[in-house]
Amino acid sequence: MKIKNHTYLMVVSGLCVALTAVCAQLIVILPFTPVQITLSVCAVYMTGVLLPKRWAVYSQLAYILLGGIGIPIFGKFSGGLGVLAGPTGGYILVYPIMALIVAAILEKFSERNPLHYMLAMFISLVVCYIGGSIWFCFVAHVDLMKSLSLTVLPFVPFDLVKIVFCGFLAQALIKALSKQKQLFA
Repeated sequence: MKIKNHTYLMVVSGLCVALTAVCAQLIVILPFTPVQITLSVCAVYMTGVLLPKRWAVYSQLAYILLGGIGIPIFGKFSGGLGVLAGPTGGYILVYPIMALIVAAILEKFSERNPLHYMLAMFISLVVCYIGGSIWFCFVAHVDLMKSLSLTVLPFVPFDLVKIVFCGFLAQALIKALSKQKQLFA
């Protein structure tokens, strides 16, 4: 998707930051893991779907910077560097990379369907798992297998459902926004 209109890109980027902040508050806490289930990765996926690579990265960097300076936009209305340095910080810090991966993969397809979106989202999820679980190893002082068992394996079924949902949602959003894009031309 090649869009040259900066107003449109700024508006959508801001909406993606806001969407990530809102989705981070939609939490399910599992009693057997220190990491909670949020819908924030869905917002990260949509960022990569809706924006070109550079803008997708900027949008998620803005989310991290706003939360990092203390604005309570991370999960449970938290903010600050302590959150980024904590057990879930690694997952948050890979959001720009995830958005980049989704946008870069989708750039390769001229015609997109929900399977293309799901493929891009799945690959970015793997990167999320890698970054987050390695970070958790260092913060929690556990080995990689313990980290994977606490911070990845319990989430796989939920994350796969999120990817399927987001794949179809992406198709609908792109269709709806293509009609609205003329407002910014």
